[in-house]
Amino acid sequence: MPFIKFKEHSRMKDISIEKFIAGIPKAELHLHIEGTFEPELMFTIARRNNLKINYSNVDALKKAYRFNNLQEFLDIYYAGASVLIHEQDFYDLTWAYITKVNEQNVKHVEIFFDPQTHTNRGISFDVVINGIQRALIDGQRKLGISFRLIMCFLRHLDESSAFKTLEQALPYKKWISGVGLDSSEVGNPPSKFQKVFEKAIEEGFLTVAHAGEEGPSSYIWEAIDLLKVIRVDHGNRCLDDDILVKKLANLQIPLTLCPLSNLELKVVPDLKEHPLVKMMERNLLVTINSDDPAYFGGYMNENYLAVAQALHLSKKQIVQLAKNSFEASWLSKPEKQKIMLQIEEYFQNN
Repeated sequence: MPFIKFKEHSRMKDISIEKFIAGIPKAELHLHIEGTFEPELMFTIARRNNLKINYSNVDALKKAYRFNNLQEFLDIYYAGASVLIHEQDFYDLTWAYITKVNEQNVKHVEIFFDPQTHTNRGISFDVVINGIQRALIDGQRKLGISFRLIMCFLRHLDESSAFKTLEQALPYKKWISGVGLDSSEVGNPPSKFQKVFEKAIEEGFLTVAHAGEEGPSSYIWEAIDLLKVIRVDHGNRCLDDDILVKKLANLQIPLTLCPLSNLELKVVPDLKEHPLVKMMERNLLVTINSDDPAYFGGYMNENYLAVAQALHLSKKQIVQLAKNSFEASWLSKPEKQKIMLQIEEYFQNN
């Protein structure tokens, strides 16, 4: 009998990296809900709302998902979002994401939504947030996926528009954990939004910001020093500045990396050149996320697997990244400790 147990244990230890990644509990901290809009659902909702999409079919739309830079992606991203009109549309979009990541053993999500993308075309704030929140609650109740919601300001718009959005959000403070900053980075530094972030903090919101994806490392400094972010989204360019790296490491300010996004938007020419391992070696609290998975060819497991294969990650490194995802989350300390034990147990058994 002991011999049989030993053989079973050995066989479990030999599972592939792909299966190991598929089974390990994960949290996703950098996800734009509008970026989960799969072509099939986009056409379904467009038909339901009697709207036309400028592509003849799903395949034609998928072929358009080839981007040379962030702006080319954003152009089609905003075009796709334009078919979202009713509360049910936002529910269906969010529910499709939640059911997808449930299949990938994602246990906690902290998702972005971009209200200005919708309010600027006449969709009311409450329609947007009610649909998203309802789906997230259903995901927690039916699938056990916990969540936080983060409202992002569009940085290509002016700060007065961001202030208006913040005002619209105040009645929903109990639903919104934090505010962020996304959209076209170059030429739109975090300092442009210092006052609205100060007001958001005053109102009790946590803060994050996209910085150092296509923008310089100085944008990361601004995000930390001026916007008082407690987490940096992307942050790839931090490696250009040794002093910044030491600060991020000493304070354990998390970075939410998005490997397949970086590849598709030409932030890195090849995943073999992704800075993930260099960052881990320098004691940075890095996490893996999918960003806009419908557009970049992969959800959480695909991102983990692609970077694991490109950088030859060990199971131990994958475990560290999974633990980091919960450590960097806004879950309570007891919730974090509980999931950390589950991850460690998973590692010991696989």
